[in-house]
Amino acid sequence: MAATGRGDDPYAVSPVQRAAEADAASAEGGAARRAYDSPVRRERAAQTRDRILTAGSELVHGLTAWDWRGLTFRAVAERAGVSERTVYRHFPSEHELHEAIMRRLGEESGVTYSGLALTDLAPVTARILAHLPSYAVRHWTVERPQEPALAAVDTNRREALIAAVAAEATGWPEERRRMAVAILDLLWDPGTFERLTALWKLDSDQAGRALTWAVDVIAAAVRNGVAPPGGPDPATGTGARRSPDSEPPAR
Repeated sequence: MAATGRGDDPYAVSPVQRAAEADAASAEGGAARRAYDSPVRRERAAQTRDRILTAGSELVHGLTAWDWRGLTFRAVAERAGVSERTVYRHFPSEHELHEAIMRRLGEESGVTYSGLALTDLAPVTARILAHLPSYAVRHWTVERPQEPALAAVDTNRREALIAAVAAEATGWPEERRRMAVAILDLLWDPGTFERLTALWKLDSDQAGRALTWAVDVIAAAVRNGVAPPGGPDPATGTGARRSPDSEPPAR
């Protein structure tokens, strides 16, 4: 038999042929992966993710206390009608799941604190307060939230308020800026809303309009340079210090 260049075995595969076969197999594998990662599969995955977040949102709206410890993978999976493994596939940790649900709640309310200005406070307050009755919670705590996702939103909200006031009250002492921010934060706090509805018997719409009005009054005062009064006069220990930045601007 004539030499084949492949030794004595006529069935041996040459290196060139082996490389060609490997390239073909790789191409077939790539095609299979592309078929697996098809637009249809991506759309279904997006729908599943949306169903999970919708289920999480519904569970939060049904909570009678602002406590997310019961918002587990199992609870969300059961509500969404999927397996826990499916929830894990979309959200590798409970923290990521809670953050995503918190973002969904923000989207539902239409509230964002990005680029917040004093002129935005009244409409943002109105949106926040209009959204509160959609929750089953009836007793809102004034303590700082322990759930990381909630604490992050609370921090974001307060930092947005601080920046909004600082942008207008550039010449104010830190003490007075903090006073203005604190009262604005109090006015759009859910606990304040609850007090108006429970103690003063205002309905949700009345409480929302009252608080929005108060926020607008404070924001207008800050924009017009009317600062909160100062502390006691250090010379006498009594009375309130007044400075030019606490007086209304000349008309």
